[in-house]
Amino acid sequence: MGAYKLLINGQMVDGELSMDVVNPATEEKLADCPRASESQLNAAVAAAKAAFPAWSKTSIDERKAAVLKIADVVEANAAELAQLLTKEQGKPIEDATVEVYGMAAFCRYFTSLDLPVEVLEDSEGRRVEVHRNPLGVVGAIVPWNFPLILMAFKLPPALIAGNTLVIKPAPTTPLSTLRIAELIQDILPAGVINFITDANDLGAPMTAHPDVRKISFTGSTETGAKVMAGAAGLLKRITLELGGNDAGIVLDDVDPKEAAQKLFDSAFQDSGQVCIAMKRLYVHENIYDEVCEELASIANDTVIGDGLEQGTKLGPLNSTMQYDKVKALIEEAKQDGNVIAGGEFPDKPGYFIRPTIVRDIKEGSRLVDEEQFGPVLPVMSFADESEAVERANASAWGLGGSVWSASPERAYALAEQMDTGTVWINKHAELDPTIPFGGAKMSGLGNELGQEGLQEFTQQKIINIAKG
Repeated sequence: MGAYKLLINGQMVDGELSMDVVNPATEEKLADCPRASESQLNAAVAAAKAAFPAWSKTSIDERKAAVLKIADVVEANAAELAQLLTKEQGKPIEDATVEVYGMAAFCRYFTSLDLPVEVLEDSEGRRVEVHRNPLGVVGAIVPWNFPLILMAFKLPPALIAGNTLVIKPAPTTPLSTLRIAELIQDILPAGVINFITDANDLGAPMTAHPDVRKISFTGSTETGAKVMAGAAGLLKRITLELGGNDAGIVLDDVDPKEAAQKLFDSAFQDSGQVCIAMKRLYVHENIYDEVCEELASIANDTVIGDGLEQGTKLGPLNSTMQYDKVKALIEEAKQDGNVIAGGEFPDKPGYFIRPTIVRDIKEGSRLVDEEQFGPVLPVMSFADESEAVERANASAWGLGGSVWSASPERAYALAEQMDTGTVWINKHAELDPTIPFGGAKMSGLGNELGQEGLQEFTQQKIINIAKG
């Protein structure tokens, strides 16, 4: 392809500013990327506002047809998009390919949903109906760890509900998003969907913009709080999918050898850069040593490298900022616990950290208490199940959690006590577009995915009709 461009009001345009995008596996410049100015943000919002009246009045079937065309185009260009995603994000090409096809699948799923008029009452005295109307312009702010699949949490339901969109990807992973913008520019009427980029400087003006009626944000809790504050003045709708410090609890009836690979994958997918990755692991003292040994063995055998290279299991971290943060946490953890695998930083280009297992560490260490968002897992022992749940719940976050047991009944009893948006049993970090997803406590507000995720992009309106 040629130069990357923004999509504003149906036209691919240059950014008034520019920025470099770096390949995290090589630390080399990957591309010049357009960077929108605040005036271009305003132009994108104005285009979306102007397009809203006509788009909102199209039938839901027409809107679904457009989303299906987007899915088809994404899938038809999957190989190119996956390559680009790996180069800018770092994840192995197999994982990038899954993400691209996942975006298409999520788009198709949302086209299976409807927004029918719901009749609450139809009696002799009255008829009461619930209608779901579009909101207007939606600002979608997408993070760098899964830029395509997380865009699919927002783009299809927003469009199908009748809204128009301004999408802003993260500054470290804008290229695959802009390529999709180029591929789909002719599918929708001008202004219905707009793509801009920034250097983390347009989130605040987008959030505070008087013509943006909803912000759908995925990212850190710290930034989510700023989004909430920025939206407060106009009381605009927000959906916040924020950080997590997910705990896994492994009971004493679990086979360490059988469970270890699943536990490892739950923590280390995308080098741990997953909001719902397992970030703390509590293991019953009777099997603690065995589980630690198995995890360490898997970590030591894991191949890290450029995501485009055959055999790579884990790629680099996405940026030097993330690399420095995780490296500091590991260095502190060497004092707080016992590093039994990893803890090494290869002396070569790229933001690489070997998968790290830390045992004999406790709450109070930053590695345990904070969201590390990297390839390192603290593993702690417990003696009593109620103690494990109490420790798991003692976090400010509540995105996800899991319980592992040979007994579904034992696991379910603990799952009911966990204070998180999602609890998995004998698995972790599974997402399905049909299942609503949202966080508790400091992990977010609102729901994504499922029917509930579609309704988040609507305004409920009651029509109450007198009879007789």
